[in-house]
Amino acid sequence: MWRRTRSAASDFNAPRPFHNISWFGLLYSSGSLFNSQLWRPKMFDQLFRRRAARRHHLNRPLLQERLEYLRYFADQGYTLTTLRHLAADLLLIQNLLGLATSSDCIGLAAVQAAVNQWVYRQPRHFNHKNGRRGREQLLSLAVRWLGFLGRLRLPSQGTPAYRSLTEEFGDYMRVQKGLSEKTIQTRRWYVEDFLGWFFRDHDSLHQITITDVDDAIARKGREDGYSRLSVRVYASGLRTFLRYAETRGWCTQGLATLVASPRVYQHENLPVGPSWNDVQRLIATTEGSRPKDIRDRAILLLLAVYALRSGEVRALKLEDLDWEKGLLFAPRTKGRKREPYPLSPTVGQAIIRYLKEARPRSSYRELFLTVEAPIQPLRGSSLWTIVAKRTLSLDPPVKRHGPHALRHANATHLLGQGFSLKEIGDHLGHRLPKTTAVYAKVNLTGLREVANISLGGLL
Repeated sequence: MWRRTRSAASDFNAPRPFHNISWFGLLYSSGSLFNSQLWRPKMFDQLFRRRAARRHHLNRPLLQERLEYLRYFADQGYTLTTLRHLAADLLLIQNLLGLATSSDCIGLAAVQAAVNQWVYRQPRHFNHKNGRRGREQLLSLAVRWLGFLGRLRLPSQGTPAYRSLTEEFGDYMRVQKGLSEKTIQTRRWYVEDFLGWFFRDHDSLHQITITDVDDAIARKGREDGYSRLSVRVYASGLRTFLRYAETRGWCTQGLATLVASPRVYQHENLPVGPSWNDVQRLIATTEGSRPKDIRDRAILLLLAVYALRSGEVRALKLEDLDWEKGLLFAPRTKGRKREPYPLSPTVGQAIIRYLKEARPRSSYRELFLTVEAPIQPLRGSSLWTIVAKRTLSLDPPVKRHGPHALRHANATHLLGQGFSLKEIGDHLGHRLPKTTAVYAKVNLTGLREVANISLGGLL
């Protein structure tokens, strides 16, 4: 299954036998990679050259708490200059709020009043930055500093009346239906969006009518700019919830069957990605020595060659790479399993370069991190931005911009190369054949029967 003769990766480099690659040799050729020593010198000796300045910070109250807070930001990759300003601001906030003389919790209103008094004081310091930005930055730091100390008093917020309903619905999807956490999260978001709107004017789900549902669905297309396909998915989520709500006696029986979806025309929902030539142009935008380019190249290759989903790339951890056996374990978001793939030369070398030259030292186990402070694992929107920015920079432009477009491009490319739908489905991690069958419609000019041939060299 893994010994494949044709490859989505072969367009990027000449294939090499996997067993001839010494991944350990490549990984450690420039010395130890996983040096876990984090930034732990004498903090104030590094931040302040003048002895008087060091003494000023060392002799003030809450020394240990301030050191721990600064160390946290140091671990996130902040520069010495930023840490120096942060240390000074912590003392300023400490004085403004009287943290050293009282152990009481402080409310947001008191924090805002103290910050306002300082920012708009008269006369202002000659180096004081005027305006809203300086106030917001100081206020944000004060709130986070109090939260770190456990001394921030937040206003009580009541739990929405529908929260217990959506939590039970989530448990049902998880236990009874076996859906992935991503699918559960998405469907719960649809339902909570609807219920949040509905409960503005109602007290009970028993009051819901089909008119309420129709209005909510229409609002998605009219006000929120949803496409017909997105509105259809939204309506399907509400229909599923209402069907469950009927079984629990939460609403009127038969309501779910009345939920109407907009018509989606033939081929409107076909998965369309960029051409393989466009994928190659996209990969070429990462050529360079900047840490961002090195990281993005590894990400784009994983998306294009292995057709991983965005969440699967973000979920990759250092231990998902078995360098001794030359394997990559993809954490499938659907099916909750780790699927092994042979580590292709192109992808493996790109990941090694990222680990050795661009990945910040961090205690995080996630493979891909931000390249600028705060150092943390990538979020969903971050990965979309990485792909979309580079896609939008192509000339001539391409229509599809997100990470999932590369998954579609991979499937369409393999279909054009003669791989069977079953083989493509296995490569994409599809559980149902009908999920892959839609790609046969994409190749409208050359739709044909493909034989079950060997997958040798796919990667």
